[in-house]
Amino acid sequence: MKIIIINGPNLNLLGIREKNIYGDSSFDDFLPKLKYAYPNHHIEYFQSNVEGEIINKLQETGFTYEGIILNAGGYTHTSVAIADAIAAINTPVIEVHISNIFAREDFRKTSLIAPNCKGSISGFGLDSYRLAIESIISK
Repeated sequence: MKIIIINGPNLNLLGIREKNIYGDSSFDDFLPKLKYAYPNHHIEYFQSNVEGEIINKLQETGFTYEGIILNAGGYTHTSVAIADAIAAINTPVIEVHISNIFAREDFRKTSLIAPNCKGSISGFGLDSYRLAIESIISK
């Protein structure tokens, strides 16, 4: 099964930024653990701080992969374009957030992408990604 994890803006700074919210592990350190836990599945990773590059990756993988895990970061709350890209593709998208967005600032409680996603997982730290993989492979 082909699964891609797409991380949005500032998630390249995991392990460095706001450790009290996002933890002290980088995604580059976490990804091999995910791949090790799911050796029978092809897991790719893409990160960009650029909205258009995220949209391009959704379109590139959205018709040939079995699952997309998307942490759109701040674009979750602002990007109609990413929401539209999710609506336009066939591959199911799971929205993921490391922190509990509903326990944070009010603007973070609105997700423009959620209505076009299969589901949303937030608040479980990096384990949110594993939970999303479990959801994809169990279907």
